[in-house]
Amino acid sequence: MKASDVRGFTADQLKDELAKLKKEQFNLRFQKATGQLEKSSRINEVRKDIARVKTIARQKAAEVKA
Repeated sequence: MKASDVRGFTADQLKDELAKLKKEQFNLRFQKATGQLEKSSRINEVRKDIARVKTIARQKAAEVKA
């Protein structure tokens, strides 16, 4: 997921995307613990996507306040 794609999301879409990513991260952690995880790099990708979504959500909130 690119930051430019996320910037086009509304606040509600950002919340939904964040919830989806956190759920995926949770599932990946369980797969890792049980030895079923095939693509371990996906954990880092999801973690960075979560950070991207949170950063952009915070920037949008700051724009509204300013």
